[in-house]
Amino acid sequence: MTSPLSIVLASGSPRRHELLLQLGITHKVLPVDVEEVCQSSESADECVQRLALEKARTAFLLKPRALVIGSDTMVIINGKILGKPRDRADGLQMLECLSGREHEVLTAVALVGAGRELSGVQRSKVRFRQLSYAEIEAYWETGEPHDKAGSYAIQGRAAQFIESLEGSFSGVMGLPLYETAQLLREFGINPLEVSNA
Repeated sequence: MTSPLSIVLASGSPRRHELLLQLGITHKVLPVDVEEVCQSSESADECVQRLALEKARTAFLLKPRALVIGSDTMVIINGKILGKPRDRADGLQMLECLSGREHEVLTAVALVGAGRELSGVQRSKVRFRQLSYAEIEAYWETGEPHDKAGSYAIQGRAAQFIESLEGSFSGVMGLPLYETAQLLREFGINPLEVSNA
């Protein structure tokens, strides 16, 4: 199997970049600006999948000879979507909300190539241990939660807060590797063969 002329990741996230490299997929990074807002008629699943597709489509317009990968992640608790924190107060409130409770993380991945689009959604359940307010403040001050959905990074210092995880660790990080590999195979790209080429 041969890979296309190039594979493009429509994201500036270093975590997604590293995860794609973990699959052995050589790629270029092309961050795109897509407004990450859900429409009133959309479910969370529909919204996260649409945003992943919009990111991939936007990058594909700039790189029409490439296979483009887009992804989007949402943290949901009691039906409420927790996006990236607007400021310190918002971030602290999110972490207080997650403390001692279980929440869902939805991550969509979308692949867009010439005349073809595929996408899928990965759903995980994450439970935080009970956090003291001092811990929440100290975590915010590390700077790690400032640009993360739900105001935390599971692969960083927030790992010490995770009591349990049911689902995909890479999905919670921002790019579900199982689903990504499956979609790549649909496009005729086997990550194992590409990485061993």
